[in-house]
Amino acid sequence: MTALIASSAVRTCLGGSEATLTRLVRGESQISALHHLRTPTMNVDRAYRIREQGPERSWRASGWLGECVKEALAGARVDPRRERVAAIVGTGLGEMREVERAAVEGRALQPERLHFAEAVREAAPGLEEVITLSNACSASGHALALAQDLVELGDADAVVAAGADSMTTSMLAMIGRVSPASPDRVRPFDVDRQGTLLGDGAAAVVVLPEGGSERPLARLLATGLSCDAHHVTAPHLDGLRRALAGAYERAGRRPADVELVIAHGTGTVLNDPMEAALLAESCGDTGNGPLVTALKGAVGHTSGAAALVNVHAAIGCLRDGVVPPVVGLENPVAEADGLRLVIQRAVRARVRTVQVNAFGFGGVNAVSLLEAAG
Repeated sequence: MTALIASSAVRTCLGGSEATLTRLVRGESQISALHHLRTPTMNVDRAYRIREQGPERSWRASGWLGECVKEALAGARVDPRRERVAAIVGTGLGEMREVERAAVEGRALQPERLHFAEAVREAAPGLEEVITLSNACSASGHALALAQDLVELGDADAVVAAGADSMTTSMLAMIGRVSPASPDRVRPFDVDRQGTLLGDGAAAVVVLPEGGSERPLARLLATGLSCDAHHVTAPHLDGLRRALAGAYERAGRRPADVELVIAHGTGTVLNDPMEAALLAESCGDTGNGPLVTALKGAVGHTSGAAALVNVHAAIGCLRDGVVPPVVGLENPVAEADGLRLVIQRAVRARVRTVQVNAFGFGGVNAVSLLEAAG
């Protein structure tokens, strides 16, 4: 079975939903210096931050998430007060930044707001259920898979699949201390990559059952999931293979059916060669396979929102027939030889089917397949 994606909304360092798509195609990046979270020993001084006026506001991730949920529901013409609507939110860190701020400022914390249920219900009164998943960097991919299950089983008339994360001092410190040098930017699949950098972000899509929308943005064919627990941070090829195989088996498709892959592409020493090897193995390394792009050089690693930020870009490619370039990529790694990486500038292409990769810490992986609805 399949489901429909009726609407999609994002907030990234590049802006809102349409601004993000436009600036991705232009090959722009919004990396900037860290100020409010920077310390001399952190070994990270740059990030892809959503810029806002004035001092740092409270509950930043919840704010972006609420905006995306409202926009997505309006775009899908779904009213939770009249229909059975659930929401599933994927995150890596939740509102951990608020825990840090409360500890430093010596103020009380509202623990019930850490898991996003209250923020989503404020944005969408009438929602029956809000579930928050903490599945690392593939969290919103898992939310998308569960959303499809719910509408296919008839347990909901519509499901909001979402993701949100804002950067925290603790996560910045972790990525800084495991890297010998502070990365100047994210360079997916580049031989000179130095590691990943965080990006603020949120995303939401509305998933409906087949026939539930007159003008859907895309058909959601399937998502394959795996959790290999091979290592705390290092990926494992067998785990990636299982997620990939699960997606194609559930969708009844073959890798040869795909015209575009939006890769996870973290710009790290281990992840990029392994993902490139996976793509070469599954899609072919003769130069005749799908186009391959990645977004983190433009928007940073948006953690739990990353999968659905990629889905939003995939929908843009299906709609407009333009594939954005991999920002920061100049010299591809050897494992990517034969892959059709989109380098330097966007390319026009007839895209009907897209594969979206999301791979997380602990081997928590999600691979989604989307198809043009018309």
